[in-house]
Amino acid sequence: MAPNNLKVRKFKDIAFVVIALMLLFFSLLTLVALIVDLGTTGIPRISLDFFWNFPSRFPAKAGILSAWVGTLCVMLVTALCAIPIGIAAGVYLEEYAPKNFLTGFIELNIVNLAGIPSITFGLMALGLFVYRFGLGQSILTAGLTLGLLVLPIVIVATREALRTIPGHIREAAYGVGASKWQLVQHHLLPYSTGGILTGVIISLSRAIGETAPLITIGAMTFIAFLPAAPVQPNFPYVTGKWLMDPFTVMPIQMFNWISRPQPEFHVNAAATGMILLGMTLMMNAVAIYIRARFRKRIKW
Repeated sequence: MAPNNLKVRKFKDIAFVVIALMLLFFSLLTLVALIVDLGTTGIPRISLDFFWNFPSRFPAKAGILSAWVGTLCVMLVTALCAIPIGIAAGVYLEEYAPKNFLTGFIELNIVNLAGIPSITFGLMALGLFVYRFGLGQSILTAGLTLGLLVLPIVIVATREALRTIPGHIREAAYGVGASKWQLVQHHLLPYSTGGILTGVIISLSRAIGETAPLITIGAMTFIAFLPAAPVQPNFPYVTGKWLMDPFTVMPIQMFNWISRPQPEFHVNAAATGMILLGMTLMMNAVAIYIRARFRKRIKW
């Protein structure tokens, strides 16, 4: 190789690194500026009354009680729908499913589903859950919609966590006479728990900020009451009526406030955004902690 060509390639490498670092710095600077602006606007509005008040047409009295309760209810249904099915599907595809055309087709579709825009899931849920199954504009419909949205992420995370387990673990288990299910139950799942939980939490942290599919299925932008209590004083003491109640969530409450002309409502939206951002960062921090904790405990 000629020396001139080598110098040109080194110069291109350096120029590419410099441009990439400049773009990264500019992106981070923009992000920090947006977060600082959001924080300086919204943090002074955060108080206990803001958490315990219902939305109101008076900005000073408005709160996010129905929004954060609705968010927790929807996330509970989402987790109950997506986590067991996602983990089971990931274990089956990685450990049990034969490697043939049908399995490859399913795996390809799972990867593609993980990249589909969320509004597509909302349109599908509107036709399937709302109109076909008659579930209406309820918490159950929202949880099922977001469950389908994050299901591919849970499946992929489960499979990737299982792939990190060394092959000698499987060989040793088979060597002492363990069955396939005993291998999965006593070795693969315990060793891959950290990676699976990390993927689950990250998928839920994505779902908690989704707005488009919930608006599509008819989530309310203003709601001044809570879902029915899951526990009652009379028999059967536990009820699922709350699953069919209407709902709103924090991103939709933000959308409602930011669309109003009064600046005071924009302050409320900024405060809600900071709370939602804090919840998302907390969930991601928990995922990082769980992953680090399990890495320290497990010794191959």
